[in-house]
Formats: sequence, C-alpha cells, structure tokens
Amino acid sequence: MGFLEAILLGIVQGLTEFLPVSSSGHLVIGKELLGVESTNLSFEIVVHAATVLSTLVAFRKDIAGLLSGLFRFQMNMETIYIFKIIVSMLPVMVVGLFFKDSVEALFGGGLVVVGFALLVTSLLLFLSGIIKPKEKGITFSNALLIGVAQSLAVVPGLSRSGSTISAGLMLGVKREDMARFSFLMVLVPILGEAFLELVSGDLSSQSSGIGVLVLSAGFVAAFLSGLFACKAMIALVKRTKLRGFALYCAVAGILAIVFSYV
Repeated sequence: MGFLEAILLGIVQGLTEFLPVSSSGHLVIGKELLGVESTNLSFEIVVHAATVLSTLVAFRKDIAGLLSGLFRFQMNMETIYIFKIIVSMLPVMVVGLFFKDSVEALFGGGLVVVGFALLVTSLLLFLSGIIKPKEKGITFSNALLIGVAQSLAVVPGLSRSGSTISAGLMLGVKREDMARFSFLMVLVPILGEAFLELVSGDLSSQSSGIGVLVLSAGFVAAFLSGLFACKAMIALVKRTKLRGFALYCAVAGILAIVFSYV
C-alpha cells in the first residue's frame, strides 16, 4: 500500500463510517479497485480508530456531560445512559473474544461477501422506514438488541451505523436519540481493539507490512473526512428518511456481486 492509496482509503473510511453504507465493505471495494493487498487488518484498525477519534471530537460536550454525571457516583440519568452503552457493547465483545479469527476470515471473502452484506444493509434500512412502532426512549433491553445488531455488522458490507440505527428505529427509539447512541456505543470497542493491537505489536511496520507514514496518512485522512461525515449523518438521521441509502446499498451490492464474477 502506497501513500496515495492510504489517503484515498482513509477518506473512503471516514466518509462511510457514519453513513449507513458500510465502511468496511467500501474499504474492501476500494482495495479491489486500487489493487491493494494486505495480509492483516492493521490498516482497517488504524482508520477505524481515526473515525472514533472524530466521534470523540464531534460529541465532546456529550461525552463530558456523561462523564461528569458518572463521577458524581450516584444513579443519575448520565450514569444510567453509560450503563446502557455498556450493555450494548456486550455482544460485540463476545464476538471479538471468541470469533476474532472468523471475523478476519470474512475480510478475505472478497466482493461476493460484501455484495450480499450490502443487500442485507439495504433491506434493514428499507424496513426501518416501514416498521414504525410507538416512539420511546432507549431501554436496557433495546440497548442489548441494538448491540446484537452492532455485533452482526462485523461482516464487511453490513453497515454498523445502518444496522444499529435501523434496529433502534424499528424498536421505536427516536431518530435523534438513536443517532447519538449509535455513535457513542462504538467508542470503547474500537479504541480497545486498537489498543490491544498496539500493545501486542501487530500495528508495527514490520508486523503489518505498512510503513508508519502510510498508516499516519490513512489515519489523518480518515479523521478529517470522518469528522465531516459524523456531523452530516446526525443531521440526515434527524431530518430525512434512509431509503436513499437503502437504494444506494442495493445498487452497490448488486454491482459488487456482478464484478466478483467478471
């Protein structure tokens, strides 16, 4: 992977991380188009960490408010909200601990896996506009189900934000509440994964086969484009329906499947 490819893929990651179109799927597609080969997920982990950092910046006031409430050491609204985020992280932690090798193998499945997963994303987004139960806040049971949706989105092409937001909307969670919760619930798992890879040495240039400057370029590109996309997605979820993204994912999925056999 070269410097330019890292920047282009970083931009792709940043723009698609928060839009319900699957950043991991688009990274696979981008690598195929650019002819980039990688032996592990080091680059993916780095650019995902960059977009998480952009989330921290975009939601810094929300995060500060939650932490302020937590450190009052009382069962207030902020503490309860953090507990709900913790509950939502349990399914993806189970997947990370017990199915890591299987998840990494999925990234080697090529465009066929991405294509079918994008079609599933399209279906979820479409259904979220049809299934409209009575609106309510985020409960602990809803948080767990949304977490299950996030854990399934480890499949490249199955959008994390698309899966979690669609699941939340179909459970009756308000749009603005779901957008905020979806972005905050991913912070600890991705940063934790990046930290574990860092301390294990798997992110080193020798282990990853990618130079430090190349990884840094991808990180910066993903952070800047992610910061823009994060703010844009919040506005989109609040104001518009997700059917346009559903159509896009359907077309992209079909094209990915077709090109996998060409």
